[in-house]
Amino acid sequence: MAFLGVPETTRGCPAFSSRRVRSLLVLIVAVLLALAPGPAPAAEGELRWGLHVTIAPRWVDPAETEALSTPIMVLYAIHDALVKPMLAGMLTPSLAESWAESKDHLSYTFTLRKNARFHNGDPVTPEDVKFSFERYKGASAKILKDKVKEVQVVGAGQVRIVLKEPWPDFMTFYGTTASGAGWIVPKKYVEQVGDDGFKRAPIGAGPYYWRKPPSVKRLVMRSMTEETTRAAALKAGEIDITYLLTGPTAEEIKRTPGARLAAPLLSAAFWLDLPDQWNPKSPWHDRRVRLAASHAIDRKAVNQAETLGFSRLTDSIVPRVFQHALPFDPPPYDPAKAKQLLAEAGFPNGFDAGDFTPFPPYFSMGEGVAGYLQAVGIKSRIRTMERATFLSEWHDKKLRGIVLAITGAFGNAATRLEPFVTKNGIYAYGFLPQVDDLYARQARESDPKKREALLHQVQEIVHDQVLYVPIYELAFIWGVGPRVQEPCAGLIVGFPYSAPLEDVTLKK
Repeated sequence: MAFLGVPETTRGCPAFSSRRVRSLLVLIVAVLLALAPGPAPAAEGELRWGLHVTIAPRWVDPAETEALSTPIMVLYAIHDALVKPMLAGMLTPSLAESWAESKDHLSYTFTLRKNARFHNGDPVTPEDVKFSFERYKGASAKILKDKVKEVQVVGAGQVRIVLKEPWPDFMTFYGTTASGAGWIVPKKYVEQVGDDGFKRAPIGAGPYYWRKPPSVKRLVMRSMTEETTRAAALKAGEIDITYLLTGPTAEEIKRTPGARLAAPLLSAAFWLDLPDQWNPKSPWHDRRVRLAASHAIDRKAVNQAETLGFSRLTDSIVPRVFQHALPFDPPPYDPAKAKQLLAEAGFPNGFDAGDFTPFPPYFSMGEGVAGYLQAVGIKSRIRTMERATFLSEWHDKKLRGIVLAITGAFGNAATRLEPFVTKNGIYAYGFLPQVDDLYARQARESDPKKREALLHQVQEIVHDQVLYVPIYELAFIWGVGPRVQEPCAGLIVGFPYSAPLEDVTLKK
């Protein structure tokens, strides 16, 4: 059995002899990378999750955070950030008890909490904040590094981030899950064990010292990629919460005595990513073909089949709840119109689109969408993979054909667009110069109304050019077992997973 979490050497060590420091480590997170051969009864105060993904070792390191919500699930369980989304709002002081923006908008000074410590008892220092930013290489790292001039250690309890020029979105990129740059790791420990050693035995600063002690003393994450296996484990009492249930399985759990469903609406939209549209020789290069794909999909039927109708149909990759979002309703389901557009584009008999790769594990949704495309002549072959591999190939621009994509990272319209439509976007296979220019202009614009107008222009172009084929904003269905009193579904608005973990309670 492989475990990731608090290193054994920190448990019971002298650093935890005092009551104050011992309270920092009331939770041990055990991330199981393989299923146990046989379930044992849950210990007192233990909560068990059945995960729909296999945990990737890189997810325990904030430096490699992807612009997705699944790695953030692990960060919330092990680490803490200066500022992060919480119950009080998207930018809630956490490791930093406060921050102040300078009058010239060129710097942000953070005051650290005096009792902030890592799991090994070491204090969280401004040097750790500076180190964490400088080693960050995950989502939106380039735009952050391009905009930030330097990170200054002001004193024992303060750190200042200085910008090269005013940037209205700095706190949104730094203080939400749009990136992992604001999540803090211990400089001394990382330098001692190295990056690989840190992944094997991460030390964090979260999550239970500055709000309240938890009810749950131990959280076990079990990787259970088969949906029916997760559902069976919940019914048998082997796990307490399972994530990602679709239509029939969700209905089955709904009928199970003692179990219940939760379905928080996420800040996450599904869409079809069409990487080959940037190749002039590909059928996808023609806007009419992309629009045909959009008309071919019966979004309402997919929503009902996958999420019991809880999700919200859309024609944008930017969630409606985001600041500066420009909402678009999807085009009608019209297969005849889709065939007409294909014929006008020179493909009256359709074409072979190659691989169709669904975001794991949304394979049944991928098969459903592929079936609608097939019905109008856009043929494809479903290609499945586990999530960590998918994310690596997507990030490395290796996926082709059709990609069923989703992200649940927080932020606003600017942070959602940056990874996907800009020249340096982590998942952008191509870009439009006009979009890139507008995006750069809005990043420098200090007038909120003018900035919103620029972001609306970007969204209008993305929509009019059908750069993506959005489907719906996801309602993420959980199964909750009888041992759980408060699962914390949707307490952090838009977040997919149970959080904050210190608010989760078990029945006594």
